[in-house]
Amino acid sequence: QVQLVESGGGLVQAGDSLRLSCVASGRTFRSYGVGWFRQAPGKEREFVAAIDRIGGSTFYVDSVKGRFTISRDNAKNTLYLQMNSLKPEDTAVYYCAASASRASLVVSTSGYNYWGQGTQVTVSS
Repeated sequence: QVQLVESGGGLVQAGDSLRLSCVASGRTFRSYGVGWFRQAPGKEREFVAAIDRIGGSTFYVDSVKGRFTISRDNAKNTLYLQMNSLKPEDTAVYYCAASASRASLVVSTSGYNYWGQGTQVTVSS
């Protein structure tokens, strides 16, 4: 079992940047691939970015490529999402998630075993 706690959300203007953090606790954090998802009001939870167990490979949804960067620090049990050039359509609750899958990268919600509580990101125009 792993517990995940997100932080770093807030209210910003379009074009601004935020860095989200997700601190994990529990057994063998390095055994989990991790990712970020987001959910806007009335919409389905959407995949944003994923990173493998050691941080060697990443994958992003097309809408955030070139703007967002996912990274992890296993020594600190922490996952990050650096978000630059934010747009109003990025407004959502952002969740971190951990996957015990043997796959290098997981992009579906069903592939994740553990979820954080979410942190709100609001981008004004």
